[in-house]
Amino acid sequence: MTTPLLRLQDLRAGYGRAEVLHGIDLRAGEGSVITVIGPNGAGKSTLLNALMGVLPSKGQIEFRGQPIAGLSLEERVMLGIALVPEKRELFGSMTVEDNLVLGGFRQVRLRNREWRGQLEQVYALFPRLKERRLQLAGTLSGGERQMLAVGRALMSRPTLLMLDEPSLGLAPLVVQEIFRTVSALRETGVTILLVEQNARAALEVADHGYVLEMGSVSAEGEAKQLAGDSRVIDTYLGAARV
Repeated sequence: MTTPLLRLQDLRAGYGRAEVLHGIDLRAGEGSVITVIGPNGAGKSTLLNALMGVLPSKGQIEFRGQPIAGLSLEERVMLGIALVPEKRELFGSMTVEDNLVLGGFRQVRLRNREWRGQLEQVYALFPRLKERRLQLAGTLSGGERQMLAVGRALMSRPTLLMLDEPSLGLAPLVVQEIFRTVSALRETGVTILLVEQNARAALEVADHGYVLEMGSVSAEGEAKQLAGDSRVIDTYLGAARV
C-alpha cells in the first residue's frame, strides 16, 4: 500500500488538562481532498492546530512517512504544511500584494530564486486579487479576504494545505466561488485537508470524509458514500444547499 502523505494514529490534543481530541486516526493521500465535518465544538479547529504544531499533542503524526509530532510550527511550515486559519489573520494595514509576498517566506528560506513567479499563479487563480493588489487588505470584502488568506498560503507552495472553515460568514454566492477554488486546487497536485460545517459543499468537493463528534471520529468513508449515508443526511445535510 502506498504511504499516505499524512497519517494520524491515536492523536490526542486539547487545552491544558481538558482533552478535546480523543484518539483520532486519519489518512490523506497525495493530491487528495480530505474533509472533516462536524458541529461546532466537535474539535475540528483543534485538530488543525495540533497538526500545525500550535497545540501540543500525543499520538503519532506522520508526514511523508516521517514522524513530525516533535517538530515546531516553523519546522512544519518548512516541510510544506500550510494552514489557512478560520480568522484569516491577514495584515490589514498592508497591501494585498505585500500580504502575498510575506507568504513566500518558505520559498525564500529554500533559496528558490523563482519564488515570485508564484504570484502570477495566485493571481491567475484569484483575478480579483490582482485587480486589488495595491489595496489595503483591511478594506477587502469577506470573500476577498478569504481569497487572500488562501493565496498567501499558496505562496509557500505547500504540499499539504489545511483550510479551517473557509466558507464561514460568507454569502452563498461567495461560498460557491470558494468551493470552486478548492476543486481547482486539486488540479495543482496539492493535498487539501478541509475542515467545514457546510457538510454538503465539503462532501461535494472531497474524495474522502471524516465525521467528527465530541472529539472522536464517528464515521468515515468515501465522500460520495458519506453524502448518501442516512445518518449523515439527517444530522448534517438535511435539505440545505450551498
